[in-house]
Amino acid sequence: MASQQPQPQAAAPNPAALQPQQLSQQQDFDPVHRFKMLIPQLKESLQTVMSVASQNFAHNTAIDNGVKSNDGTVQRFDKSLEEFYALCDQLELCLRLAHECLSQSIDSAKHSPNLVPTATKPDTVQTESLSYSQYLSMIKSQISCAKDIHNALLECSKKIAGKTQQAIL
Repeated sequence: MASQQPQPQAAAPNPAALQPQQLSQQQDFDPVHRFKMLIPQLKESLQTVMSVASQNFAHNTAIDNGVKSNDGTVQRFDKSLEEFYALCDQLELCLRLAHECLSQSIDSAKHSPNLVPTATKPDTVQTESLSYSQYLSMIKSQISCAKDIHNALLECSKKIAGKTQQAIL
């Protein structure tokens, strides 16, 4: 029967060590950074596709000329092409996401002229940014305005519906 020894407790994580990890996680979510990281992989994949295509072409030419038999194994072109297309799809998604983020940022700037500090970048607080309480009051006023417009439209539609019913009678 083995005796149980006390397990050493893990030390508390070092805050300085967590910051690079958080920075890395933020960069993983940034579509532009991800795009830049995928470009070298795409170049390498394209080189692989061209190399495999060249080898397969040379192999098939040798077989057609009767120099070689079909004994040799060559890399499969479809596998390398599939890898290339997968990277292209990832790049396309990154670009679409970056475009969507830009569109959302433009819309946000149009409807909320002052910036609100975000949780992802709290250290980049600008002098023109709103505090959270100011942001909430601005949103409440926008909601109030939207409700007023909604109520005015409902009232107009009821008046129009009432006049059309009177005209029918």
